[in-house]
Amino acid sequence: GEQGAEEMENGGSKGDVPEDANAHCPGTQSEEAGKADSCAGCPNQQICATAPKGPDPDLVAIAERMATVKHKILVLSGKGGVGKSTFSAQLSFALAEMDHQVGLLDIDICGPSIPKMLGLEGQDIHQSNLGWSPIYVESNLGVMSIGFMLPNPDDAVIWRGPRKNGLIKQFLKDVDWGEIDYLVVDAPPGTSDEHISIVQYLQATEVDGAIIVTTPQQVSLIDVRKEINFCKKVGVPVLGVVENMSGLRQAFTDLKFVKPGLAGEIDATEWAMNYIKEKAPELLSVVACSEVFDSSKGGAEKMCHEMGVPFLGKVPMDPQLCKAAEEGRSCFADQRCSASAPALKSIIDKLIKTNS
Repeated sequence: GEQGAEEMENGGSKGDVPEDANAHCPGTQSEEAGKADSCAGCPNQQICATAPKGPDPDLVAIAERMATVKHKILVLSGKGGVGKSTFSAQLSFALAEMDHQVGLLDIDICGPSIPKMLGLEGQDIHQSNLGWSPIYVESNLGVMSIGFMLPNPDDAVIWRGPRKNGLIKQFLKDVDWGEIDYLVVDAPPGTSDEHISIVQYLQATEVDGAIIVTTPQQVSLIDVRKEINFCKKVGVPVLGVVENMSGLRQAFTDLKFVKPGLAGEIDATEWAMNYIKEKAPELLSVVACSEVFDSSKGGAEKMCHEMGVPFLGKVPMDPQLCKAAEEGRSCFADQRCSASAPALKSIIDKLIKTNS
């Protein structure tokens, strides 16, 4: 009750009252902050007097922009190089193929790989009176990335946190997605500045949740645990974990063979294939599988069980998927990604079921 009485005396405090504030503090958001008589000598006086007042007006603009977006999905990873952008790209292709309207937003400011993975390198962003127009792969799949804004694709983006956050805010505020079903956000690895920003900016507009991509090794899983705890702390639901590069699967006929010799290796592929055709043709229809990473500790599935988050499934390492990503193609469009496409498909179906 005492607090209430004091607030009445302050005319109801506006905003937070710092712990070391003077008595009768008007509150940090009040028009009087830093200027009232009671502020004299307070250690916060200077900050209060100069800080911008009221809620961040940009957040209102972001909320308005995001009102036309039904579902927002973040794609995160604890460490780099686990195939997060590949997954974001293929997820977007798959959703678009299901006739959803999809937007893909790349907030990896220093390493934007999305333009290449959607076959959009060298495109420029156009501005209209409605804002920045995304670049469209299909009529129902639009993409936005800092990669489109660099005059030279080899230029490094050497920015400190505030400038990155400013761009992320601008992407959320100014990109004209129109009415879309899904916005997929491809984030940089880790739990740093950009992640806190995107969550903070989207907080008012309800994020469906995050998909976390990992590889099977312990080194990657250690970092995924951090990512899961980040999501729990900032209140973003974890939609599930995807184990990417989960062993290598390759048609036997795609394998190369070498013969080690004293003078170095000799390519023996042609010889081996002819030998197999002649002596064991049944082998030509099998798929070679290899556990590339040590998964003796149970991999991502076991970790999900321990941490109480959904495990969405495994995607094998598939050279054809790498090729599709490099060429900016959907892995679902043809039969080439026979190892990875079905795995990705079942993960995405699982997601849509639980998420619609």
